[in-house]
Amino acid sequence: MAANLYVHFPFCRSRCSYCSLYSRVRASPADRVAYVARIADAITQKFKSASTQTLSTLYFGGGSPALCDLSPLRVTLKQWKKGQTCFPLFEFTVELHPLDVTPAKLDELKSIGVNRISMGVQSLDDDILRAMGRGYTASDAARAFALVKSRFDNAGIDLIIGYPGDSIKWLDSLRDWGVVHCSAYSLQNERGLKDVPDDDIVLDRIRAVAAFLKTLGLERYEISNYANPGFECRHNFAVWRGEDYIGLGEGAYGREGLKRTRGTKGGYETSEVSPAEDLKERTLFRLRTRDGIDSSRFPEWRSTLDRFVAEGLLVKIDESVYRLTERGTEVCDTILEELV
Repeated sequence: MAANLYVHFPFCRSRCSYCSLYSRVRASPADRVAYVARIADAITQKFKSASTQTLSTLYFGGGSPALCDLSPLRVTLKQWKKGQTCFPLFEFTVELHPLDVTPAKLDELKSIGVNRISMGVQSLDDDILRAMGRGYTASDAARAFALVKSRFDNAGIDLIIGYPGDSIKWLDSLRDWGVVHCSAYSLQNERGLKDVPDDDIVLDRIRAVAAFLKTLGLERYEISNYANPGFECRHNFAVWRGEDYIGLGEGAYGREGLKRTRGTKGGYETSEVSPAEDLKERTLFRLRTRDGIDSSRFPEWRSTLDRFVAEGLLVKIDESVYRLTERGTEVCDTILEELV
């Protein structure tokens, strides 16, 4: 059985002003070494079972995974790869902070099998980057991404839309970067930032981002994600399409059958949902994607979905499949709330 594995590395140089995610700031080198050793052991233990031996996608997120020496995982991953005939199609993503990007680090990532990079740019306004606490300039980010592209064809960036004062006038400066994937997330103001623009302004900026990315050949395949054809993030797409994913490490979430897991500093918290809840969750996730939602198992949704079609928020593909319109992507949460 194929599986998708997410490994969380919670280490950060400092906490960004907008971030409320679990992180460990300025952890010691010894802590990071011990953490990688625990992850290596967890991967080995997880894939001893023949039923989960084949891995389809692997994603190292954070935090900043590259603050750790990841080379000890080389042996672990080589042991796992033996006999996997599907490996040439395997996607292995690592998230990078621009300050992580050095020739030595990129070579290290290549050596453990990484074939996709996602770099957190967030903005290209130096004043905004300073307010965010990112620690680099727009020029630094451009140089870092150029270095990434010199070694990885499959490389994309993350942007945050709606940070106070960021007018995204810098958008066109991305034109020559060679970006093949972009995640553009609206700011979730969970830390109480002041002067956050209202929803209409944020939506206008997201529309501007979508229109610009389309000129680069990047099509929207999920509410916040755009890619050139063939460069969609297969790991995240698998999650949105309702596949299982294993979560390892502090702050990592997982979905395996009916089991839900969350990594903590002391281990893993687990819970279980009913088969009906599981089916509903996996089905609803798909609405975020260009695939749309198949309502054939939920006839009670039909009247609500048809109403959203009449309102221009959904388009009906066939008897049971509905897909978001461009306007629908802007109010997807409202649609999901009604279905839930």
